Amino acid sequence: MTQGLTVLGLESSCDDTAAAIVRQTPGVHAEILSSVIFGQTDLHAAFGGVVPELAARAHAEKLDICVKQALDDSGLTFADLDAIAVTAGPGLIGGVMSGVMCAKGISAATGLPLIGVNHLAGHALTPRLTDGVAFPYLMLLVSGGHCQYLLVRGQDDFTRLGGTIDDAPGEAFDKTARLLGLQQPGGPSVEAEALMGDPNAIRFPRPLLDRPDCNMSFSGLKTALLRARDQIVAEKAGLTRQDRANLCAGFQQAVVDVLAEKTRRALRIYMEIGPSDPVVAVAGGVAANQAIRSALLTVCAEAGATFVAPPLKLCTDNAAMIAYAGLERFRTGVQDDLTLTARPRWPLDQHSPSLIGSGRKGAKA
Repeated sequence: MTQGLTVLGLESSCDDTAAAIVRQTPGVHAEILSSVIFGQTDLHAAFGGVVPELAARAHAEKLDICVKQALDDSGLTFADLDAIAVTAGPGLIGGVMSGVMCAKGISAATGLPLIGVNHLAGHALTPRLTDGVAFPYLMLLVSGGHCQYLLVRGQDDFTRLGGTIDDAPGEAFDKTARLLGLQQPGGPSVEAEALMGDPNAIRFPRPLLDRPDCNMSFSGLKTALLRARDQIVAEKAGLTRQDRANLCAGFQQAVVDVLAEKTRRALRIYMEIGPSDPVVAVAGGVAANQAIRSALLTVCAEAGATFVAPPLKLCTDNAAMIAYAGLERFRTGVQDDLTLTARPRWPLDQHSPSLIGSGRKGAKA
């Protein structure tokens, strides 16, 4: 397909209900015509995390509203669209099913082609949407449920160089926030608190740095923080605001150091294929953390690679990335039908064995 394409995207894999419309014409940078996101933070606040059943019901209630608003904001109708793309996994199965069923209904009613999109591919292809990055590039996908280094050679060609064997960084940030009585989502809360702390006041381990590969582990950091917190409470009969800030700063610095060193190792593997214009990109909700971004920028500068980080609003879950990933697939002739199913697990790299370990969100892809 060489003509311009306009695609509606739907995203409902966790706790953000989103719809967006993306357009791309040959030789022109992709354009986000509209992007609507309904968050569920207040809905889950009292539970200390996302409740899958509540999330699924909220998605079912909001998806049609999201679609209408995305169409209204863009000034388009269904007749102006070429296809509809939807997250078909991985994610909380109830939410994924809500999105898939909504997309199927629209496809059946309008005759629009249906494209199922891997949520992780949406994140991994975001640098092409925002910066027009050419293949191949190195992607660090770092979010609440996933953390992996991907060599991205094409819209459906991903090679995993390494990843977390247990908790993802975002999951560890969330658990840290709960242990310290901070608000969810934990990433922004811990980052804000860390700004007031001393990262050297409390020393945390840097897991798996003694291994030469690109795999990571963050579960032990949460346990180390719990023990450090309890020790301070036992010694002082309580936890001061400065103690909490120091715990956050030390924890965050440990995550930063692990990601920086593992990125250096992944970069060395990537550089061996001889990219003419080496690019390292980061995406996923944890990519919004400024300390992590700063460390990765330094690592890339040392290696002579360009560092690309999408705007913060495109780091967290959104439908623009799904619309664009669907657009890339549709352009190559990929299309699904009404037998498309929701998948709780869907690894991008179909050839590498699953990583050992399963945190709260299950075995990592």
